[in-house]
Amino acid sequence: MAGFCLRNSIGRMTRNAVAALLLTLPLISTVEPAQATRLSNAVAVFSGIDKITGRITSFDVYIGETVQFGALQVTPRVCYSRDETEAPKTTTFVEVDEITLDRKIRRIFTGWMFADSPGLNAVEHPVYDVWLQSCKTNSDVPPPDTAAKQ
Repeated sequence: MAGFCLRNSIGRMTRNAVAALLLTLPLISTVEPAQATRLSNAVAVFSGIDKITGRITSFDVYIGETVQFGALQVTPRVCYSRDETEAPKTTTFVEVDEITLDRKIRRIFTGWMFADSPGLNAVEHPVYDVWLQSCKTNSDVPPPDTAAKQ
């Protein structure tokens, strides 16, 4: 008889614990995770290597501007980063075209690049590689409109 009562009380406690858990689930599911603030930047900073000479070049590109690196044309569409108080996550959506020997333009890359994983989506070309370094709000290089007026 004592075994029966013990089993029943354990069964009730388990049912009560399950009921309490089920009642708290709606509260848990309504809590949204904290989201990091995504900052839009005006400039994407890329690095590129010329595999023939071994020379690495860093260059700033304004969003929407096209900059030529060797036979490649690099055009970032957005460049996002996070506030300094949060974990770094720098990304850009970029289009890269190649100018072929017969002067045709061929798209070789369209997609996201991640500064913290440069090998993940870097542009790999037989002669040139390009990857994202960072994003920034301004550059020492004058913006495209200012450069055209001077």
